[in-house]
Amino acid sequence: MTPKTKLNIAGVAAAMALGALIGRATAAQPQMAAALDALQGARAHLIAANNDKGGHRAAAISATDAAIAETRAGIRYAGY
Repeated sequence: MTPKTKLNIAGVAAAMALGALIGRATAAQPQMAAALDALQGARAHLIAANNDKGGHRAAAISATDAAIAETRAGIRYAGY
């Protein structure tokens, strides 16, 4: 097995472990998980919207990205 293959396997294993931890954390926090889903849906709608609406669409996307990041941080902070 080449070093590159070993590194790829290690990366996949780390990603799977992180995914399992995040899944466990969101499952233990259904309200935070629902909020995260809603924020991600809102972001998708904002991205799909036409034009920039005088900069307000871009500002809303930025604010939504910040809210998504804060929600994820809250889920991680809970220590699950």
